[in-house]
Amino acid sequence: MRYSPLKVDLIQDGKPFATFNDRQLFHLEHTHTKGENETEGAWEERFRSFTDSKPRGPQAISVDVTFHSVRHIYGLPERASSFSLKDTFEEGNPTSEPYRLYNLDVFEYEHDSPFGLYGSIPLLLAHRAGLTVGAFWLNGAEMFVDVSSERSGFLTGKHVVSRQSHWIAESGIVDLFFMPGPSPADVAMQYAQLTGTASLPPMFGISYHQCRWNYNDQEDVKLVDASFDEHGIPYDVIWLDIEHTDGKRYLTWDRHKFPEPKKMQQEIAFKGRKMVTIVDPHIKRDKNYPIFREAEKSGYFVKTKDKKDFDGWCWPGSSSYLDVLNPEIRQWWAKQLSEENYPESTTDLHIWNDMNEPSVFNGPEVTMPKDNLHFPNGSSGLPVEHRDVHNLYGLFYHAATAEGLKLRSEGKERTFVLSRAFFAGSQKYGAIWTGDNAANWDHLRVSVPMLLSLSIAGISFSGADVGGFFGNPEADLLTRWYQLGTYYPFLRAHAHLETKRREPWLFGEPATSRIREALRERYALLPYLYTLFRWGNLTGQPIMRPLWYEFPNDPNVFDMDDAFMFGDSLLVYPVLEKDAESITARLPGTEPWYCAKTGSVHAPGTATVSVNLDSIPVWLRGGTIVARKERPRRSSAQAALDPLTLVISLDRKGAASGDLYIDDGHSFDFDSGNYIHRKFSFTGQTLTNERFDGSSTWDMPTMIEKIVILGMKNKHLSAHLQDGTPLDVEQGPLIMAAGNPDLALIVRKPKLSASLDWTITFL
Repeated sequence: MRYSPLKVDLIQDGKPFATFNDRQLFHLEHTHTKGENETEGAWEERFRSFTDSKPRGPQAISVDVTFHSVRHIYGLPERASSFSLKDTFEEGNPTSEPYRLYNLDVFEYEHDSPFGLYGSIPLLLAHRAGLTVGAFWLNGAEMFVDVSSERSGFLTGKHVVSRQSHWIAESGIVDLFFMPGPSPADVAMQYAQLTGTASLPPMFGISYHQCRWNYNDQEDVKLVDASFDEHGIPYDVIWLDIEHTDGKRYLTWDRHKFPEPKKMQQEIAFKGRKMVTIVDPHIKRDKNYPIFREAEKSGYFVKTKDKKDFDGWCWPGSSSYLDVLNPEIRQWWAKQLSEENYPESTTDLHIWNDMNEPSVFNGPEVTMPKDNLHFPNGSSGLPVEHRDVHNLYGLFYHAATAEGLKLRSEGKERTFVLSRAFFAGSQKYGAIWTGDNAANWDHLRVSVPMLLSLSIAGISFSGADVGGFFGNPEADLLTRWYQLGTYYPFLRAHAHLETKRREPWLFGEPATSRIREALRERYALLPYLYTLFRWGNLTGQPIMRPLWYEFPNDPNVFDMDDAFMFGDSLLVYPVLEKDAESITARLPGTEPWYCAKTGSVHAPGTATVSVNLDSIPVWLRGGTIVARKERPRRSSAQAALDPLTLVISLDRKGAASGDLYIDDGHSFDFDSGNYIHRKFSFTGQTLTNERFDGSSTWDMPTMIEKIVILGMKNKHLSAHLQDGTPLDVEQGPLIMAAGNPDLALIVRKPKLSASLDWTITFL
């Protein structure tokens, strides 16, 4: 650290890899009185018909961070653009725009734009071979970040030698953190230590969700639910949008459309399924609406600059907004979600927070005025301007809602709450989705870099609306979206009110069968996926990972955002172009890759693969073991006690490893040790199952019904347990499907418990 001028270097092997104030752009406005050195817009700013009073005048702060010897930087979600961030500042280009961090309700967003969307995380990650580093500015105000490249004049003059970033916040303080790595996993853990790890979702939360604006009435819900069963398509959760309420009064029901809401939920729950209703932060200004009446009486709404209740326009019309920065108000709101206060609700009903940027239809940029006032310490405390905390509003509303569902079960049951707006730390409260996308191939493609950007910023439980929210997808686009969505951490189909119905069976064959197959694959992978979520809960590891996360020394993958790792074991190459007949895939690393459909082996390097509409290319990584449940069921709850299949993909040395985490899938009992965590290892022709750690105390009758080994050179082997008991071994296909070759060694019905130690030796 140097003090004059101020400069902070992070150093590795004697060389700086990140520098604060490298370009001396650390500046802040000094407090002064109105009329002193006054410039236009300093003390009052006009935007169309809106006036921002700016009572404290200019308060901006800027910092600069340089990442040395790197070509690629990532982060600054949320936006629909490439994963590796492009330069925003080009000399001589007056139209270049900085990345903006300001939560907004963006209608039909563009698919390639630096414009900020519904959430904001002021986090940058830089990566090069041998080093990953992050910079995080904890500031909830509006922020702009310019990104540029320092280039060397050597050779062509285009050689990038560092990436530079210039951050400007409208207000707030400098609370800047560096995550020095050096590995991607180290940065993820360091960031999680600052902002928290993702909560462990219930099993139904990581299964398939069916939604649209809106399912018309109770009979419509019943028909959709039954149709999933009729067509043999699994799903876990059905959703109701704003039309289910009584005049957009949240926590109410339209009794003409939904005359028996509790019975409806109970009928859904009987099949092991759940329901989600939408609950937005705007409260209809209606004296006959108990929630409004009590909140108004208690002074719980955000205030205007004149300390009157703010009145904005949203779905119900005239609305006010809870001041969720105040912990007393958050606690009050949480209590409104109890079965007593939410009429006709049950413990099988969960919540969706939309419009919580907050969205205000008649506000500046469709949001709340910056000079509105919050009182985080109550009406007797000092007010905080909305400009200082705008990007935090959605997080606090999300947190209060999640706390309400937790209180409903007296802290026993895990919650599911989806939010559109987010900030650093939102991962502690539930899932996030990418908002109002469109039914086109561009939005299908951009969903991958969008979700990768969220994933490396701690928001691991995230997804995009399958099929696109706006517009009507053709059968091929919808099929490709389900095939990709199978590997989204959060999987939900959703559609706008004015779109055609698009439940999976409505497109006829062969589309229905293809979508059914994609969703059944999601359910087969739930044991593996649930284990990934547990690791995310423990360490901050993402579910959906850029290839450089797993292969940090391969520069060929540093700018890739059309493929991703699903955990550490599966490589997913979605088909993102209409009528594609082949894709060219980069298979990184030094170990073999196995086709997840056929088991055929591919050497690392580049592969051109033919594709059709039946599936997308997915590979199993050599050296891994993946647990699956392969019996088709109607919901995840019905598969809870189903036996497991272990798929072992051997590396060059004939070894593999993996793990499996199991708990009851819904409660917080795992915090008391009621879980199973097992480690599987295959080495020296021996497969071992042993306890992963010494903390678990739980036993569950989960059996292994099949073991599939890929890459075994000698397939004419016998096998026996540690006590000498012989096992049935034969050659066969990886998956029972027409035309699949017998490329695997299979142990059938070994009758082994997943929760007990055992060893199988192959001879």
